[in-house]
Amino acid sequence: MAKIIVVTSGKGGVGKTTTSASFATGLAKRGYKTVVIDFDVGLRNLDLIMGCERRVVYDFVNVIQGEASLVQALIKDKRVDTLNILPASQTRDKDALTQEGVERVLNELRKTHDYIVCDSPAGIETGAIMALYYADEALVVTNPEVSSVRDSDRILGILQAKSKRAKEGGERIKEHLLITRYDPARVEQGEMLSIEDITDLLGIPLIGVIPESQSVLQASNSGVPVVLDDKSDSGAAYLDVVARFLGEDRPMRFIEVEKKGFLKRLFGT
Repeated sequence: MAKIIVVTSGKGGVGKTTTSASFATGLAKRGYKTVVIDFDVGLRNLDLIMGCERRVVYDFVNVIQGEASLVQALIKDKRVDTLNILPASQTRDKDALTQEGVERVLNELRKTHDYIVCDSPAGIETGAIMALYYADEALVVTNPEVSSVRDSDRILGILQAKSKRAKEGGERIKEHLLITRYDPARVEQGEMLSIEDITDLLGIPLIGVIPESQSVLQASNSGVPVVLDDKSDSGAAYLDVVARFLGEDRPMRFIEVEKKGFLKRLFGT
């Protein structure tokens, strides 16, 4: 039976879609049959980051409303054989997602996949609630700033109150904290919250820290999940996140200011 993971955060612009793309790709690279679903109906950005926007014919809403089959709507990734993408609709509103329709699609995907990654839209409205409702686990994405952490705390409350598991009194959704756009130099200068500050405020286990990096933007603009860039710190950090999720012990990297060697200090490079 497939496991459903929602990638969520109350605030927009924290890196949910980037994380969904890289996390799903990382799982697929490990050999797991994985599908990533864009729940951001009306905007749709996942297909851009995955580099498959020109291949979208049918979407998530088409499947829910019986206008296309799941097989017709799923897009097979060209780089990783075990990865599929289910894009969102750009022309419908979020009310097009129905609880029964979402459940039917997820149940169908469970039969053929190991992991279902749900890319949640920002906010706490219909699309976001639908994305987390059937989740088994959650990646709660936050930036090291007060407003982002506060919004993530609100999402934790919603996960604990409005998910299917919560409403039925079932086992609690397993929550993982992912900190993105982390810059240890700015943390030292007091311009960002530290890892300790964030974990103390949110109180859930830390699964990874993604460093602030230009490579994330470059990867997104080129339609390639940054996890496939093995030369970037961010790509390596996402690989670590996937490994930890799968139960492997990996040290946290890229969380301290890089100490310059003598020559770098001498020449200022």
